[in-house]
Amino acid sequence: MENVIAAAQAIYTDEQRMLLENFRKMAEAEFAPLAEKYENLGHPPDAKTLKSLFAKVEEFGLISGLIPEEDGGAGIDRMTYGILYEELARIWADLAIAVLIQGHAVFAVNLLGNVAQKEAYLKPLLRSERICATCISEPEVGSNVREVKTRADREGDKIFVTGQKLWISNGAQSDFAIVVCNLDDGISMVIVDRDTGNYESRELRKLGLVGASTCELFFDRAETSADHVLGNAGGGLFQTLKLFESARVFVGLTSIGIAQAALECAVKYAQDRQQHGKPIGGHQLIQGYLADMATHLDAARLLCQRGLQLLDLGVRCDTQTSMAKWYATEMAVEIAGKAVQIHGGNGITKEFPVERHFRNAKVMPIPDGTTEIQKLVIGRNLTGLNAF
Repeated sequence: MENVIAAAQAIYTDEQRMLLENFRKMAEAEFAPLAEKYENLGHPPDAKTLKSLFAKVEEFGLISGLIPEEDGGAGIDRMTYGILYEELARIWADLAIAVLIQGHAVFAVNLLGNVAQKEAYLKPLLRSERICATCISEPEVGSNVREVKTRADREGDKIFVTGQKLWISNGAQSDFAIVVCNLDDGISMVIVDRDTGNYESRELRKLGLVGASTCELFFDRAETSADHVLGNAGGGLFQTLKLFESARVFVGLTSIGIAQAALECAVKYAQDRQQHGKPIGGHQLIQGYLADMATHLDAARLLCQRGLQLLDLGVRCDTQTSMAKWYATEMAVEIAGKAVQIHGGNGITKEFPVERHFRNAKVMPIPDGTTEIQKLVIGRNLTGLNAF
C-alpha cells in the first residue's frame, strides 16, 4: 500500500512532504495513545488538557494557520494546512474536530474583529490560553441560519443573550462563545464570555467521536458588553455562510482521514487473515472491495483539495465545498462499512479499530449541513432557485 500512497503524494511539494512526515511522527507518538484512551473513557479531554493539545498542534500551525503571519498566524496555504489536518483526522478524528472549531474561531475573530476584540480574544486563542465555541444550530434550527431563535437585547451599554444552542463543539471546555443570534432586527455574531455571561453547557453522548465535545448551551440573559458584536451588526448571516463555506471542506477532510484509517485497517487485515490456504486479500471479491474503497477515497480527497485551492483564491466556491463535504462524508461511511465487512465478525468487536472508524464516519454527514442540505446548495446554485 505504501507505493500507492507515495504516488498519490507525489503532487505535494518537498516542503509539504517533509512537514507531513514530521507531523505524522509527532502525532502517532503523542496522539494515537490518547485517541485510544479517550475512546475507552467515553468522554472528551477537559479544558486544561485540550489547551495543551492545541498548543502541540500549533507547533505545526494548525490553530493559527488560516490567518496571515502579519496578524500573528502561521500563514499556511490551505492546501498545506489540509494535508496536515487530514493526517490528524486519520490518527485522532476527535481532536481534529476540536482543532477545526478552534481554528475557524481564530479565522473569524481575525477577519471580523476590531482592535480591542483581537487583543482580548484573538491573542489568547493563538496562545492556546482560551477555547472558543461557535454557536449556530438550535433545537429547531439547523443549517438555515435565517431562522435562528436566540435573541440579543440591548440595554444601555450591555447586551443580554437569551436562547438555546445545540450540537456545539468545544462547548463544555469553552471560555467564551461566538453566538449567532437576532440583534437589532438582523442576524449578528455576539461574543459572550462564560465567566460574565454564566452560560451553561450539557455534554451530549454520541454514536461516534466520543472524544470530541458536543453540547447544548443555554443562555439565560447571558450578559456581554455592547461592543462585543463581532463584525457588523446585522451582518451575521453572510458572515456565518462564509464560515460554512470554509468549514465544510475540513469536515470533508475529517471524513477522509477516518476513511484512510479504515482502508489501512482493511488492507492489513486482508493481508494477514488466512482463508482457504491464502490471505483473504488474494480473493477477487476482497480485492474488488479494496479497489472501490481506494478509488472513492481518492476522488473525495481531490474534491476537497480543489475546495482548498478555491478558498485560497478567494473566489466564491460554496458549490464546490458542498460537493466536497457531501461526497467525502458519505463515501467515508461506505468505506468504513466495507472495512467492517472485510473483517467479518472481528469487525463488530472492540478488539479491532474498524468499528470505531465506522461509528466516527457515520457522524460526519450530519454537521455543518447535512448531505441533503449540501445537495440543495448545489441545486440552488445550478438553477438559481431557492428550495430552502
